[in-house]
Amino acid sequence: MTTAPLRRLAGVLVLALSFTLAACGGGGSGAASADNPYNLQQAGVLRAGTLTDAPPNVYLKDGKFTGYDNELLNAVAAKLGLRVEFVGTEFSSLLAQVKTRKFDIGSSSISITEARKQTVAFSNKYDFGFLGLNVPAGSDIKTFDQLAGKRVAVVQGTVQDDYATRTGLNPVRVPDYNAALNQLRSGTADAWITPAEIGEKTAADSGGKVEAVAKQLDPGGTAYAIAPDNPELLKAVNGALDEVIADGTWARLQQEFYPNRKIPKDFKPGSGNVAIGAAN
Repeated sequence: MTTAPLRRLAGVLVLALSFTLAACGGGGSGAASADNPYNLQQAGVLRAGTLTDAPPNVYLKDGKFTGYDNELLNAVAAKLGLRVEFVGTEFSSLLAQVKTRKFDIGSSSISITEARKQTVAFSNKYDFGFLGLNVPAGSDIKTFDQLAGKRVAVVQGTVQDDYATRTGLNPVRVPDYNAALNQLRSGTADAWITPAEIGEKTAADSGGKVEAVAKQLDPGGTAYAIAPDNPELLKAVNGALDEVIADGTWARLQQEFYPNRKIPKDFKPGSGNVAIGAAN
C-alpha cells in the first residue's frame, strides 16, 4: 500500500475512534440531553454521597441506606423518575466529591453556610437542626458555656467544627461519628458537639455511658448539595421537594424519624410557597 492510502486509512481510524470515545463518555460533566435531562453521571440514576453512621439522619440498616435525609431523597427522586444509588463516604470529603461530580448529590443533613456555598450549590432547605452536646456519664459539663479549655470532639468539616473554631474551643477533629463517640469512651475528649438528634440517639443507645445534656438551634437549615455547574438538577430537585412537601411525604417522614421533635412555627421547608401536606 502506498503512503497516501495509508494516511487516509489512519485518518479514518482516528475519526472512528473519536466517535467511539464520544459515545462512551458520561453525561455527568457535559450538557443535559433528552435522555439525561438532569445531567447525571448515568441517565436515570441519581448517585448520592451519604454517611453510614449518623442515625436518624443517614445510616445503614441491614445493609440498606436509610434515615430521614435518604428516605426523603428517595421520594424526591421518585417524582423525577430516578433511582437513587447511595454510596458511603466521609463528611469531610463529601462537598468536594459533589463539586467534582463523583456524586450527583450529597445527602447528609448538610447545614447551609456561606463558606460552603463557595464549593457547592444548595437545594432549598428541607429541615432544621440543633447543635447537641454529649458528654461521658457523670461529667460536670452540662452547657455549651462550660466548654472553654476542654477537649471537644467534632467531625471535621461540619457545622459543629465551625462552631467550635468560631467560639475559640479546643476541637479534636475526627473523620466520622463513630470516631467522635470513641473519643468520649476513651476519655480523649471531654465532650462532643453533635447534630442534636444524632447525639440524643447515640446517648440512648450507649447503655448509660454517654449523656446528651444540651442543645441549641442551628439557624441555617439543612439541604442537599449539588454541583454548582448543574442548574438542571438543582431546579428539578427543588421542584420535586415542593411536591413531597405538599403531598404529605415530608410530614410523614418527620413523624417517622423524629417522633418527639417539635417543628418551629416559623420554619418553612422547600421554596416556602407550598402548604405542608398532612402525613400520608
